[in-house]
This record gives sequence, C-alpha cells and structure tokens, in this order.
Amino acid sequence: MPEITPFLKSLLSVAGISAYETPVAQLIEEKWRPLVDEIRLSRIGSLEALKRGSGSEPRPSIMVATHMDAIGMMVTSVAEGFLHFTQVGGVDPRILPGTPVLVHASASGEALPGIVVMPPSRALPASVGDGVVGLDYLLIDLGLPPEEVASKVRTGDPVSFATQPQELAGEVLSGHTLDNRASVAVLTVALQELRSQTHTWDVWAVATAQEEVSLGGAFTSAFGLRPQIAVAVDVTFAKGPGANDWQTVPLGKGPTLTMGPNIHPYLFKKFEELAKSLEIPYQTEVTPRHTGTDGYATQVAAEGIPTMVIGIPLRYMHTPVEIVALKDIQRAGRLLAAFIASLEPDFVEKISWED
Repeated sequence: MPEITPFLKSLLSVAGISAYETPVAQLIEEKWRPLVDEIRLSRIGSLEALKRGSGSEPRPSIMVATHMDAIGMMVTSVAEGFLHFTQVGGVDPRILPGTPVLVHASASGEALPGIVVMPPSRALPASVGDGVVGLDYLLIDLGLPPEEVASKVRTGDPVSFATQPQELAGEVLSGHTLDNRASVAVLTVALQELRSQTHTWDVWAVATAQEEVSLGGAFTSAFGLRPQIAVAVDVTFAKGPGANDWQTVPLGKGPTLTMGPNIHPYLFKKFEELAKSLEIPYQTEVTPRHTGTDGYATQVAAEGIPTMVIGIPLRYMHTPVEIVALKDIQRAGRLLAAFIASLEPDFVEKISWED
C-alpha cells in the first residue's frame, strides 16, 4: 500500500487558511497531477482534478470533497510593535497563548515567525481575572522593533499556526490542520489505488476551499460539476481526555461511516456492505443534524446530490496539535477506491430512499 505519511507531513508544514489556500493547493496539485487526467482551480480556489473512467460517454461522475483550508487568524491592528488579531474559522482562545505562528506580511512579502502572548493578569481588567483570556486581550509578538513591524504588517494579513508535524508512538501523527488535510491524504491514497483498478465512472477529486467559514468550495464545485453522487471526507471527534462519551469514536479502529439527514441511506448501505466484504474496520457515526462538513453542501447543491460522509477520528480538533491514526487514513483511502471501482453504469438508477 502506498506510503502516505511523508506527503501528509508536508501538508501540515504549509499555510493555507480559509480563502488563502494557495500554498497547500500547490502541494496538492503537484502530488495529484500524475494521478489524474486534468486539474484546475475553480473560481473560488478549490482544486478540481478529473480522473476519467473507462465507461462509454457520457459517463456518470462521482465527486469526492476533502477541504484543504484551515482555521487560523487575521491581523486586526498593529499597536506599538504588537499585533491584535481575530479568528478565521473556529479557534479556541484557550489553546493560543504560547503557540508559534507565522504572520504572512503583505507589505514585505515575508512569513514572519511570531508567538501568541498574553499580558500578565495584573494588566488585565478585573473582570477577566485569572480565567481564560479572550482574543481581545491576546497579542502576537514578532520580536521586531515597532517601526519595522509597522512597515511590514498590514491589517488583514493572515496568520497561520507554525507547529511542526510530529510522529508519536502508536503510529499516530500530530500537527496543526489535520482537519482536514488528513482527508486530502485519504483521497490521495484512493487516487493511488485507482491506478491499478478499473473504474467505469469519472472521478472528480476536489480539494475544497473555505469549508471552515462557508462551505463555499463544496457548494460551488458541486454546482459546477453536477456529479451524480458525492462523498465528503472529513474528520470526526475521537475519544480522548474529556471526550470519552458516546458522541466520540475510538482512534485507530477505522474510519466512520455516517448516518443522518445529510446522508443518502442507499450510499451508506453500499459503503457498509463493501467495508464488511473487504474486512476493512469501520465505525458507525450518527449525525442527526447538519454534519458540519462539505457533505451538507454537496447534498443540497443544484437539484440535490445523493451524498455520503466518511469520517477520520481525530483528537484535539481545532488545535495546533491534532492527532490521527495513520492506519485510519489508509483504510479510508482503500475503501473509497474500492467503492469507486465498484460503481456500475446504472448505479444511479438503483438508488432509492427505501433502502
């Protein structure tokens, strides 16, 4: 099976917060180009790659959405050499103090290393006390003289996490932005697997933009490509400290197959049957409302697209030290490739809600 870890680690070593995905898009394009027939950027910045099927034209198509954007921050003002900032996507201020970051300075064209810092408690309002310090009071220190900071950084400059990926014991990987570059790795494994498998359908592999803020990349690509069915691959909550109840799933026990209103039951059934026949470990996840993934966008795009969601268990979501099990990525990629290869020309005609 192809080794995906070096590629995934490279994805965790570049920036690409929502609406500023270019650095990671370039890495993905370089990796995917030998695996597909065509590749392009959508108008909103999603990477759309076509791998043609072997069936007669016009062929049905499947879209696989894996968002490449990341949460991050944005500079709101420069004051006395320090940077005030706000969040892009869901950032928990509790994890920020002491976090290394990169400020993508537009005036100088540099990626400036910095640290998120907070004032001592005695310098904060009494209402803040010794509790969690909110974003309004946190700062970024670049270690530069105030006049140099003012000449290089502008309001609106994006800020990304700068923690480096780390392989831990137990074949797990830690790093920022595993949500959702772990799923980009899943799709890459699937494309590699499909080199040695015949598939009738066209495959649209899409690294979507702006999922963390709007689902915009998935909405627009699904509308433009009009696939017959869609699969969204994203992360889900793994069991860990403070997250051990029935709403989480074990790490390393296989990807999740999602059930719920965003999911077409026929697609869930087919994925489950295939996982069992191939003896690929999987877990069932119930999401009774909006999944919070690109799967919602694909489901309601255009006239509506039958959609499936696959989850990769992940600890410490939306922090700089997220954790995934590498074998969950490999299993999900293998299952996805097998499903694509199993699609028959008349699969869509067999879809029914009753199943």
